Amino acid sequence: MKKSNTVRVENITPFGIWMLVQNKEYFLSYDQYPYFKDQTLQAIQNVHLLHGAHLHWPDIDVDLEIDNLENPEKYPLKSKKIARTVVKKRTSRAGRLPASASRPTH
Repeated sequence: MKKSNTVRVENITPFGIWMLVQNKEYFLSYDQYPYFKDQTLQAIQNVHLLHGAHLHWPDIDVDLEIDNLENPEKYPLKSKKIARTVVKKRTSRAGRLPASASRPTH
């Protein structure tokens, strides 16, 4: 059987994405690949196969190796959305840090 150098998104479900890569079907669950969950159809469908083993989604800046899809146990790290918190230092009425904040503690 001749290998195809094509990649195609076959179906997008509430649980993940079905893809056909070089005549082999893969399911990318949102649990395993959460960065796809809230993306547009166009962004998910804009995928390129590079060098026969590398999937690239330029609109969402995601790159996956085919080996990652075939052997997910070798890649235990998952992407997580990080909530950023801004911490504001308290200042005294004069606009300076309180004296206790400028002294080192031992």
